[in-house]
Amino acid sequence: MAKAAPQGDVDMTDRPSLGYIGIGLMGAPMSARLLEAGYGLTVWNRTASKAQPLVAKGAGMGDSPADVAGRSEIVFMCLTDTKAVEQAVFGENGAAKGAREGSVLVDFSSIQPEATRAMAARLKAGAGMDWIDAPVSGGVPGAEAGTLAIMAGGDAAVFERIRDVVLTMASRFTLMGPSGAGQTTKLCNQVIVGCTMAVLAEAARLAMNAGVDAARLPEALAGGFADSKPLQLFVPRMVNAQHEPPLGHVYTMLKDLDSVGDLARSCMSPVPFAAMAAEQFRLLMVRGGPEADALEIFKLSGATRL
Repeated sequence: MAKAAPQGDVDMTDRPSLGYIGIGLMGAPMSARLLEAGYGLTVWNRTASKAQPLVAKGAGMGDSPADVAGRSEIVFMCLTDTKAVEQAVFGENGAAKGAREGSVLVDFSSIQPEATRAMAARLKAGAGMDWIDAPVSGGVPGAEAGTLAIMAGGDAAVFERIRDVVLTMASRFTLMGPSGAGQTTKLCNQVIVGCTMAVLAEAARLAMNAGVDAARLPEALAGGFADSKPLQLFVPRMVNAQHEPPLGHVYTMLKDLDSVGDLARSCMSPVPFAAMAAEQFRLLMVRGGPEADALEIFKLSGATRL
């Protein structure tokens, strides 16, 4: 049974109470920005110690996802995969059990579009809580700086109700269509990012093997057709073996590229380059483990051991 909000429908024009489930690489800096903006925030993480720095900054500690949902008008969530999202929402003491009628769940996780649509319908029917799928792009640096690009799927009116709060954590928040459209857009993003990582690793290794200082590629190519934010950010980290803190775990990239393959097969869309990139990341995960920085793909083409 869904809990009723204390004063009827949730009033998003006033400072809404917020919750955040999943305090990981992205969740920690995103939550910190909400606190800095003055929002009341309740957090929960499976490993509670990861949420303690936010509690020290003023966040409340929830006992469970259900507790977070019961205290919040908008619940944000950023978890590793579809299984983790389903457990946090519909499992024992999941958010659905504490959801307030008229509240909103905003899922920043990158999961499968079809699963998103099914869970959104289930949450609305069972708990009266709306679901916006809102996967993010920009990595940890973007989360820290508040410059993330967030692509959304869901009801347009609900999107407008949460827009200003989300823009506390992002520079761009775009509604791409109904439920699942945000996740589909994120998969398109990951085709570009995953393939770009593989191509930049190949180009940097070629430069290095041919006797050119690969670390100067971003400077040399700046302003030309090969210039890009990934070139400027990724190549220096690759050639200098700067992997702490990781920009993103290889497990996450591979999970997304495998989801690309699933979606592509369902709509008969060829993705040969994404498939090749996925196999490189799969090899990296075997050699370096799931927590390896995705940019360690550069090591696959050289003599450096993982």
